[in-house]
Amino acid sequence: FVWGGGGGGDGRTDKKRSLLQRRTRRGKRKLEQAEADDHKPPADPTLAKLEKDHEEITKVKNVDVVYIGGYEVDCWYFSPFPEECTRHRRLYICEFCMKYMRKKSTLIRHKAKCYLRHPPGNEIYRDKDISVFEVDGAKNKVYCQCLCLLSKLFLDHKTLYYDVAPFLFYLLCEADDTGFHVVGYFSKEKVSADNNNLACILTFPQFQRKGYGKFLIALSYELSKHEGKIGSPEKPLSDLGRLSYRSYWTRVLLGILSEHRRPLSVKEIAQMTYIKDEDVIYTLESLKMLRYWKGQKIISATPKLIEMHQQQLRSRQGRARLNPSKLQYTPLAER
Repeated sequence: FVWGGGGGGDGRTDKKRSLLQRRTRRGKRKLEQAEADDHKPPADPTLAKLEKDHEEITKVKNVDVVYIGGYEVDCWYFSPFPEECTRHRRLYICEFCMKYMRKKSTLIRHKAKCYLRHPPGNEIYRDKDISVFEVDGAKNKVYCQCLCLLSKLFLDHKTLYYDVAPFLFYLLCEADDTGFHVVGYFSKEKVSADNNNLACILTFPQFQRKGYGKFLIALSYELSKHEGKIGSPEKPLSDLGRLSYRSYWTRVLLGILSEHRRPLSVKEIAQMTYIKDEDVIYTLESLKMLRYWKGQKIISATPKLIEMHQQQLRSRQGRARLNPSKLQYTPLAER
């Protein structure tokens, strides 16, 4: 789960991208250390060796740059593309069908024949030049596999590459006269025992810092509302993912608390927002709005404290905002 600046552009963009890469790597090291502390090595020596070999192979990225949709994008992490495709450490991607190629000339010939101008699924949202398409991993297996391989270049702990059939993918696009250009996406399980409303999320580096990440998070909860299920992202979250979700949860919870002057319980807030109880508690604790009295959790939020936090959020609003009235969505169980 990644946020920040990036993409091929001017010196300022490169500087931002370099800074984000350093931050992301610091977060990666912290997360890896925490995981190392929490998990003991497997007892099976053969399994231990296989895991160690895999770790060594994936420690170093195998693709330096991808060319997609007119952008030259630096890659951050290893992705299991076929070895013959990564020998030159660069890949050319068709932005419409997500197929990857080794040579620019191959991409040029492919673009002349590729008929796709949008993701191969149903459009469930359109607001001016912003659209969202729902793509079924079982019906569009190759497309979703290519999307996952591309995404792994920018996600450290992503493990879904090939078994895409149990998932739905929601692709956020910018539209113009040439087609619908994917800027980010999230995936979710068709059936989740834990009511997870999101499995993996990514805004591609060249489109970050526009508010698309929070747009996707808001969309995942809007789908939960239509399904009538209180949801939560798949855990554990990365360090950057936790920050992004906390920002979204904070905005939603502050809005609810400012609208309702009467005392609210955690359960009531969860039912209003479709945010899971544990995520509500985590957010309120981070805002210093949750206190314990006689073994009970008490929400303590004064109007002054709410306004102070809301003022901080106003200065960080992104440009892309979800308009729920533009969503045309039928839950999978009702189709």
